[in-house]
Amino acid sequence: MTLQARLDAFKADFEAGKPPYNVPPAVIETMHRATAELIASGAAGRALKAGDRAPAFTLPDPDGRPVSSAALLAEGPLVVSFYRGVWCPYCNMELQALQAALPAFEAVGAKLLAISPQSAPNSRKSARQNGLAFPILSDAGNEVAAAFGLRFRLPDYLVELYKSLKNDLPAFNGDDSWTLPMPGRFVIDRDGTILYAEVNPDYTRRPEPEELLPAIRRAAEAAA
Repeated sequence: MTLQARLDAFKADFEAGKPPYNVPPAVIETMHRATAELIASGAAGRALKAGDRAPAFTLPDPDGRPVSSAALLAEGPLVVSFYRGVWCPYCNMELQALQAALPAFEAVGAKLLAISPQSAPNSRKSARQNGLAFPILSDAGNEVAAAFGLRFRLPDYLVELYKSLKNDLPAFNGDDSWTLPMPGRFVIDRDGTILYAEVNPDYTRRPEPEELLPAIRRAAEAAA
């Protein structure tokens, strides 16, 4: 089953209120409203695109060790996935799919890492829960996400919904900004040029990891 098929199946069960979710229709309507407004805002169109320069960054891994994009790019192309957090089932399914694709990425010399605004303990949970063998980095305040054009603030009505659902982003992330990244995937060449960019304001839509491989192979061939 493809990643998107898995996401669609989960979404259908969740929005139908099937056990164990039992989500009221009003909750689904509010989530749809927020997604529609983010799409209409045009925010995704302002994110970095293929051909742009990727901002350099250094972020801590779950053990507090700094991980530098420049150091990783010195070794080969870099695949970067921005995700919302361990509390997001769509993100967890995408992380699992990326883990399954990791050998294919590594076979052509690429490194893979994922970035979220969550705190180190929650990043450790992400890695453990999803069986990940690639770095999970903490982007406090979504500062690096903002540099890529992905950060947005949740509207007040969605903040209130999250609070009612006990989805406490300040607790997950260690800051009270109530911001998230739009999910985004980037392939960055060794010189810092973005070769592939996919950003979707609808968090239930994610590209198949295999879609990144042509850009990774181009980078590998150019370096050979």
